[in-house]
Order: sequence, then C-alpha cells, then structure tokens
Amino acid sequence: MDNQNRENLKELVERFFEAEQAGSCIEDFRKAEQILREHPAPSPDDMLLADIKAEIAMRLPARRARLLRHKLWEAAGIAATIAVLALFGTQLFDKPSEQPAFRAALIPAAIWESNNIAADDADLAVFSTEIEQINDELTALESGEDTTDADSTIAELEMELIEINSDFWKG
Repeated sequence: MDNQNRENLKELVERFFEAEQAGSCIEDFRKAEQILREHPAPSPDDMLLADIKAEIAMRLPARRARLLRHKLWEAAGIAATIAVLALFGTQLFDKPSEQPAFRAALIPAAIWESNNIAADDADLAVFSTEIEQINDELTALESGEDTTDADSTIAELEMELIEINSDFWKG
C-alpha cells in the first residue's frame, strides 16, 4: 500500500475504533495483504473456460429467439387490433351518402330479415372465423402451450394476417 492509501485507511479506521484498536486493525490489513501477495489465486483451467463459453454461446440464441417470438406476437396483436379498429372506424365514421335507400338496396333482403347477420353474410362469416382462429392460436402460444411446430405456426399466422389485410382493403 502506498503512503496516501495507508493514511486514508488509518483515518477511516480511527473513526470507528480507538487508537489502540485502530493500530491493531491496520496491522491485520497489512498482514492480510502480505498473505495474498505470497499466495496468488490460481488461474482457471483453459478447458473450464472453453466449456463456460460454449454453454453461454449455446443459450444466447435460444433466448434471443424466444424474445423475438414474443416481440412478433406483440406486433401481430397490435396489427390485429389496428385492423379491427380500422374496420369498425370506417363503419362508424363513414359519411352517409345522399341516397340511403340505394345503399340499403345493395344488401340482400334475407340479411336484413335475419337475426344472425354474421352467418348470412359469407365474407363476414369467413373473416369472423379467421379472426377467431388467429386469436385461439395467439392465446395458445402466449400461454406457453406446446405447439408441434412453432416456427411454421408463426409463418402460417403471418400469411393469414397478410391475406386478411389484403382482403379487407380490397373489399
């Protein structure tokens, strides 16, 4: 220890102990430093270091993949929410045309008279079914249920979402 460090240590120890006890503590620190200098710690085995590095390298990609999957599901949920809100928003905020009777005539009378519009309108029934399937698959994946092939499931969900979005904007 250099002189400045010894002085700092002495001042610090004297704040907690009396002068006699402080001298004893400082002597104990000096002896401990001497023992540590005489007996340096052994360096780790090269094989042990290689094993540790290999295990870290093996675990990192799996963690990254899990985090990426989680982010993708969040993004898919957000995209689905936006698509649903856009669908309802266009229906709610659509300006009425000058000819409301003409618009009503475009919808078949059977749908107007029905109690279950979703079942009578084929496009709406298809979209409703696809949204329910995607929601079920998202729920299963987020809850951690074992899926046989998660990567293909993700790809299928993405393709379904793309197809639904393209059908939505066309119609």
